[in-house]
Formats: sequence, C-alpha cells, structure tokens
Amino acid sequence: MSERSKGLSYAEAGVDIDAGNALVDRIKPAAAATSRAGVMAGLGGFGALFDLKAAGYADPVLVAATDGVGTKLRIGIDTGELDGLGIDLVAMCVNDLVCQGAEPLFFLDYFATGKLAVDEAARVVTGIAEGCKRSGCALIGGETAEMPGMYREGDFDLAGFAVGAMERGAELPRDVGAGDVLLGLASDGVHSNGFSLVRRVAEAAGLGWMDASPFSGGTLGQALLTPTRLYVRQSLQAIRAGGVHGLAHITGGGLTENLPRILPEGMGAEIDLGGWDLPPVFRWLSEAGGIAPAEMLKTFNCGIGMVLVVAAGRADALRALLAEAGETVVTLGHVAPGEGVAYRGALS
Repeated sequence: MSERSKGLSYAEAGVDIDAGNALVDRIKPAAAATSRAGVMAGLGGFGALFDLKAAGYADPVLVAATDGVGTKLRIGIDTGELDGLGIDLVAMCVNDLVCQGAEPLFFLDYFATGKLAVDEAARVVTGIAEGCKRSGCALIGGETAEMPGMYREGDFDLAGFAVGAMERGAELPRDVGAGDVLLGLASDGVHSNGFSLVRRVAEAAGLGWMDASPFSGGTLGQALLTPTRLYVRQSLQAIRAGGVHGLAHITGGGLTENLPRILPEGMGAEIDLGGWDLPPVFRWLSEAGGIAPAEMLKTFNCGIGMVLVVAAGRADALRALLAEAGETVVTLGHVAPGEGVAYRGALS
C-alpha cells in the first residue's frame, strides 16, 4: 500500500497536537504558581472555574478587559527576546482593570502561530504567568492556536483577557472635581504603545535592533523591549487607603487622550510639563524622529504610565504611600474647569 493511500493526517497538514500538549505540560508549573483564593480549576478543562465568594466578595461587580502587545511583538520576534512580552500582555489588561477600581482575579491568554515552537511559546507563557503573579491574578486558562498558512515562519500573535471584581458601589472614577491633584507614576519606558512609530524612527536613524542603544546600555532592541510596568498592587493600596477619585492608564493616546476619559463634563486637566524629566528613550525618539511635542504627548506615555486623581487633602499621604510601595511619584497638576488637557511649560 502506498503512503498516499494511507490517508492524510493533521500533522501532515501542519498542526502538531503533540506539540500543543507538550506546551501545556511545560507551562503548568508556572500557571500553578499564580493560584490565588477563588481558583477552583485551571488548565486542562474545557473551561476554568472561579469562586467569587471564596475570593472574599459579598456583592461583586465583574469587570473585564482585553488587549494585545501591538507591534512591539515584531521587535521581540526579530531579536528572539521573548521573555518580557508576556508581562506586557498582562500589564496592558490588568492596568486597565484597576482604573475601574477592580482587583484583577484571573487571566486567559491566546497564542496564535503558523507552526508551534514549544520552547519559544513556553518562554512567552512563562512571562504571562510572571505578570499574573506580580499583579495578584491567576492564569487559569488560554488557547494555543496552530494555524498553518496564516503567519510567516517564526511569527506569532498574542491576546489577553482579564477579569476582575469590585464590591458594588466602589467603581471609579467618582467624585472627580476642581482642585483634585494629579499624581503621576513613572513608566519603565515605551511600554506597549506607539511601536509602529518607534520602528519608523529606528529605520530613519539607520539603526537595527541589535545595534547599540543610543540612549542606554545594551542593544536598541533590548532597551525598547523593557516590559510594561504593572501598577495593580500599589494602585489598589492607594484606593483602599481612601482619597482616590480616579485612575488613568497612559497607553495609546498618551496623557492628551487618556486623562479626559476619567474627567466629568466641564472639567479638564492642567499639567506642568516641567514637573518631571523626559526619560532618555523619549528624548531620543523626539530628536531622532523630529517628533513635535504635541505628537509625543498624544502618542507615548512620555515617562508617566499611570495617573491618579486624588483629593487635595489626601495628596501628600497617598504620594508617600505610593513612594513606599516603590513608585516614583510626580505631582503633575490638578483638575480645573475646562475641557481636555492644558499643558504648561515644555517637555525637557
């Protein structure tokens, strides 16, 4: 009997179920390390179970968020620097959740590729587990999709989905008003937004990802792949301490577009750009790309990854609490009657 007459198999079509099973076995210890109160069943089932009462909630409201890593993936794939991408994925979801006043409870990931490379995928998912562990949520499920013909060799895509909870009536923003103080928490770099422009700047400057970074040690790729900072635990501490009226995760759209999302009608934000120094990566992007200040502030976080809107009488105490939690805290300005964000001074 000829080989062809035996019929085709899924593996011959390009999908290796055994590789998928091997990946699950590899990541089970990392996922198990993220377990927390409320987890009932994790990897391996058709669905993951979570008990809100066991997590300590009496009258919970669920909050959900989903996101990806964007074209930062391109740099990670091209350089083979994959370990931080999972942290980015988690951060982009859970940093949004906490802005609603919610505690992240569990996380699911979606990893899609043309041909599964178990070692590479395991590095990415281990990073996802690390991000979950740092933010206090459990990695309880996910999907690995091997789809021949859909991706170039070596390419993959990532998506994440986080679910959190808060007690009814605790949602943010609330009570935001004139005179509230804006506290900014420093970012760890570009985070996971604006990388289509970052890649254009590098190309215009004639730099490859393996070239020396012009603004830090190591290669340009390594510097740009610094993972997104996780703000969950410290933000929840501040919320529970009292006086936090709102939070804004500074992602795509920068300060210009994200702060107005939490301001009531008739209120704007006044920000002193001289209140902090522009980190070297953003100074390089601005100079090498000839990017105007307004475009920088509308595209990148420019060194501020999270903003807390707080009652003026609580600003000093919350600033001290956040600093003790390891944050670099900047007093950016205040809420005032108006619309949008008004900037004073210049980025420097």
